[in-house]
Amino acid sequence: MHDFDYLYDSSEDTTTRFVCFVGESMRRFDLAITNTNRFYGKKLVTDLQSGRTAVIGPDDLEEEGYLEHVYKLTEEEAAELTEFLVQIVGAVNFTDI
Repeated sequence: MHDFDYLYDSSEDTTTRFVCFVGESMRRFDLAITNTNRFYGKKLVTDLQSGRTAVIGPDDLEEEGYLEHVYKLTEEEAAELTEFLVQIVGAVNFTDI
């Protein structure tokens, strides 16, 4: 058996919102958006179709090409996802230091 040097090992209660929508591009988004006390208030956003997950905050939504890269989206699809996520993602806080 291996001995691991854990950097952290904790549990917490989280909330997850499951949402499905279709934009003008006709791309269907099936998302799980998890709120946690970790990641400085950013959300864990999982695309349930691809299994890709990213930690997303307002700064990430402003970064050009970020959603396209993470979720393998076209520019149009990423614009629709950004339009939705900007309503969901709140301000970042630094309480989990």
